[in-house]
Amino acid sequence: MESLQLNEQKMEKTKEENAIILDFLPNGYPLDERPMYMKTPVAQAIGKEHFVLLELVPKKEVYLQLYEEVYIGEGKRDKIHHIVGKLPMSKLTRTAESELEFIIKDIVKKNEKMFVDFFNNAKPLSTRMHQIELLPGVGKKHMWEIINAREEKPFESLDDIKKRVNLIPDPEKLIIKRIMLELEGTEKHKLFVDIF
Repeated sequence: MESLQLNEQKMEKTKEENAIILDFLPNGYPLDERPMYMKTPVAQAIGKEHFVLLELVPKKEVYLQLYEEVYIGEGKRDKIHHIVGKLPMSKLTRTAESELEFIIKDIVKKNEKMFVDFFNNAKPLSTRMHQIELLPGVGKKHMWEIINAREEKPFESLDDIKKRVNLIPDPEKLIIKRIMLELEGTEKHKLFVDIF
């Protein structure tokens, strides 16, 4: 019973309310061999909160733009008919792939507080490993410098981290790189991406 509740909480947690369009294919996928009349328009998108890659089908007569934000939550949706499902990074179109990092950077900038909170609240994963060490290029020395700085005074912004932690040149780049690695599906621990 307990594991069922945890699963339900995890499923609830990973639901996205809004997504950003990475690519829109008004005639469906080019490699889809079905006749034209059977193809449906499709969009590839990334969730704004959990960075879930999604395949969406727009409503009839709706033409989606790159970078457009669309509502995909419960209830009435203006532009999206239904969500086909989650999408592995390997299935992204070239356009979606080329826009992905730019859009992630934009999401990180607009939700800076969430990532500053990560630096302020990150905890040990085990006696040997800390969440902070999961950021690319961050070792024990960096981790202790971050922990000591946040104990003196919690970080207020990503810029504040950059100023107060000498060894971390750009925390924003570390976060973006980590999100990209998690989306590739090679990372055991997830800090920012919910893919299940």
